[in-house]
Amino acid sequence: MGVKNQEIRLEAAGRGIKLWQIADKLGIADASLSRKLRHELPDGEKEKIRTIIAELAQEGE
Repeated sequence: MGVKNQEIRLEAAGRGIKLWQIADKLGIADASLSRKLRHELPDGEKEKIRTIIAELAQEGE
């Protein structure tokens, strides 16, 4: 069995975004985000996280 939400993790890492940065934008603790990622997320929630990753990457440019 593969890693849950691997595409989210790879996308964030590939853009130099840390999970704590995503959690901060979501308004949750980084430990809470790590726990959420242990189980496959619904598509809507994945899209929200992808949007945050894109925003953070743009801010870092």
